[in-house]
Amino acid sequence: MTYLDANATERLRPEARAAVLAALEGGGNPSSVHAAGRAARRLLEDARETIAAAFGARPADLVFTSGGTEADALAVHALGKGRRLIRGATEHDAIRSATTDAAVVPVDREGVVDLEALRRLIAADGQALVCLMLANNETGALQPVAEAARLCREAGALLHVDAVQAAGRIGVDFAALGADGLAISSHKLGGPQGAGALLLAPAVSAAATPLIGGGGQERGRRGGTPALPAIAGFAAAARVARPSPALAALRDAAERGALATGGVALGAGAPRLPNTTCLALPGVRAETQVIALDLAGIEVSAGAACSSGKVSRSHVLDAMGAGTLAGEAIRVSLPWCATAADVDAFLHAYRAMAERLSRRVA
Repeated sequence: MTYLDANATERLRPEARAAVLAALEGGGNPSSVHAAGRAARRLLEDARETIAAAFGARPADLVFTSGGTEADALAVHALGKGRRLIRGATEHDAIRSATTDAAVVPVDREGVVDLEALRRLIAADGQALVCLMLANNETGALQPVAEAARLCREAGALLHVDAVQAAGRIGVDFAALGADGLAISSHKLGGPQGAGALLLAPAVSAAATPLIGGGGQERGRRGGTPALPAIAGFAAAARVARPSPALAALRDAAERGALATGGVALGAGAPRLPNTTCLALPGVRAETQVIALDLAGIEVSAGAACSSGKVSRSHVLDAMGAGTLAGEAIRVSLPWCATAADVDAFLHAYRAMAERLSRRVA
């Protein structure tokens, strides 16, 4: 099989695998005071320092979570109390489910948020929490987060950024972005599943209240024994994950080949993640394409991977005004270890699929 679904979960990096195994061997609870506990605490705090340094934050302001979804939920809980909620139209379901009563900022046809509309919404109530993803999980479109942070500061609003897809694929500097919260996830940058983090700005960090109570772990901001092996792998992945120009070249080659076969690239006019392309095949349902490619040995997805195995019409593409193409698009997301042979295999299968299925539509 050729795996091209990295935005669902990245391939595990060997450094992360080694760190997980070493942590499993070590054992110990970081809250225990004996020797094994102290060793576990050192491992936990070393991981905190590594991840914080990788993303431009202070170790004291990093809260470990079970993943990006919990980090987003914690951010809304900790930062949104007493504030009006505002979110982008193409946010991940982790934010959509945590902000069901939020005002929605529209996006253009490339999936980029309308900053003027955001400015008007903030101006109507400066006591707001704005939630805006850094990179879209379906199209890879990058949002103007630094500009949004400036608008929020000027109006007294707070900004939380979902950087789950961006981390490790583009440079992410929390301090430089100027946000108040930032969510990241281990398995989206080549670490194991089961660990994530919420970075908090110093001004709001100490006052953050927990979503999950417990024994006072994470400086009282998130209860429960930390998943130390997953966190160790998270830190190892964060240490080695770097943006790759080679991935952009491979992505562009895959996209050109698909377009030459009748595909349509959605959101390609926006700055994007280097590994992601969203390809529609007019007249052919996304589910049909995913199944056909899977049978041909190519693993891709349609939309987000967090929908309990369902393939449904994309709210992201609907917000972009894609029309019927919103139900006819697949996501191709290259893993960090992708090769030219992977792209060749994809294009061979895609061309055969497109020719066969497009004839049926005609």
